[in-house]
Amino acid sequence: MIEIDGKIISLDIIRSHFMCDVGKCRGMCCVEGNSGAPLEEEETAVLEREFAAYRDYMTPEGLEAIGKEGHYVTDSDGDLTTTLVDGLECAYSTREGGVTMCAIEKAWKEGRTAFRKPISCHLYPIRVDRFSDGSYGLNYHRWNVCSPAVTLGRATGTPVYKALREPIVRRFGAEFYTALEEADRLLREETAE
Repeated sequence: MIEIDGKIISLDIIRSHFMCDVGKCRGMCCVEGNSGAPLEEEETAVLEREFAAYRDYMTPEGLEAIGKEGHYVTDSDGDLTTTLVDGLECAYSTREGGVTMCAIEKAWKEGRTAFRKPISCHLYPIRVDRFSDGSYGLNYHRWNVCSPAVTLGRATGTPVYKALREPIVRRFGAEFYTALEEADRLLREETAE
């Protein structure tokens, strides 16, 4: 573990490889799991406010789940998460060519909303934990549905943090990302000695 700006970061984020390969995984991260995508408190209001922008991209099942359960739910751990369809697929998903993807992000790409998608989805496979003292822990979450991403990341030599530059900057800022790059450089130098 290393610490940057009060954030405790697992070295796996720097040393492990990852590059999303949606052509192989088919978007299973939007389908499988035991809970919806974790949400920041402020994202719950955005999900409701921006709903009209992405509802046309959602599946009928997703719309039905939102109608019954609401735009977000509290899971069994007490965390705010996206609503699920039958306890599996994210209600905010859509399908194209056999691939499940985010309906919110599809609307964002088409300029219909300024909200790209929940930050937990954008940062995945990095999971962020908030500690009682207000600091954060960043961990690399390994999941078998992402094995194609690990394979591609190894083949391209792409560390987790480099694959996730954009969401890291979105959540923590450019200076934090630069500090991650510097930590990577220093760790490589240490290993080379």
